[in-house]
Amino acid sequence: MFISGDLDDEFHTLDKAIDEFAESLVGFVGVERWFSDDRKTKNAVYYFDSMDTVQLFARFPTHLEAKEKYQKWYDGYHVVVSEVKATYGDGKIPHITSTSDTGLAKPSP
Repeated sequence: MFISGDLDDEFHTLDKAIDEFAESLVGFVGVERWFSDDRKTKNAVYYFDSMDTVQLFARFPTHLEAKEKYQKWYDGYHVVVSEVKATYGDGKIPHITSTSDTGLAKPSP
């Protein structure tokens, strides 16, 4: 999650490369994004099927470069790394974790 500042061409180039790398990883499940009403606070939640894949993503050189330069583009940020233990609902809201082939946990019936 981050509060955006001035997002220049370099930011967008790095961001695109990071997204493409994430999507290329075996174990990538999906990504969801949201924005605050004023569009200043943004969040991207990446889903992977293992912590090994999370570590590959975290060590991607372009990702490390962007993290070193974050102060150029962000007025603040916060990262959460978590493990999905269960996901459920009535099926009326599509979600990355709603399909059985994601490798993410489902509750027992």
